[in-house]
Amino acid sequence: MTITNKDPAIRRANLQDMNALKQCIDRAYAPVKTRLSDLPDVSAGLESEITDNVVYVAETDEKLIGCAILAIDGELAQLVNIAVDPEYGGRGAGRRLIEVIETHARDMGAIEIQLATHIGMPENVALYAHLGWSETGRSGSKVGMSKPI
Repeated sequence: MTITNKDPAIRRANLQDMNALKQCIDRAYAPVKTRLSDLPDVSAGLESEITDNVVYVAETDEKLIGCAILAIDGELAQLVNIAVDPEYGGRGAGRRLIEVIETHARDMGAIEIQLATHIGMPENVALYAHLGWSETGRSGSKVGMSKPI
């Protein structure tokens, strides 16, 4: 399914997207990897993410510019990862991906979405708070957040 009522286009990822997904995620996290030594390899395991979870990609001009990975377990969904190529930041791809995964999770019966971000990325915490997420706790380098849907 491709959703084109707003730019960028959003569609479900497939295994043919793996290389472009890895490049997009690595580019998105490159600026923070230099300052956060404990950041995990956020582009690892993409094949299993695509086959086991829900992965949406954002495209513009047929170029993959962002992605969101969602895991659903009953009434609880987990935003595993969201990334937008920094070259395309500020154009609405991240917001659009979040809208789509929230709708998907709700349609699958979830009533809440959770995520974990890094304490060293306060800009993420502020962005999620602006989008209606609430902080649920901190543990080590992780900041937990959730949003009812």
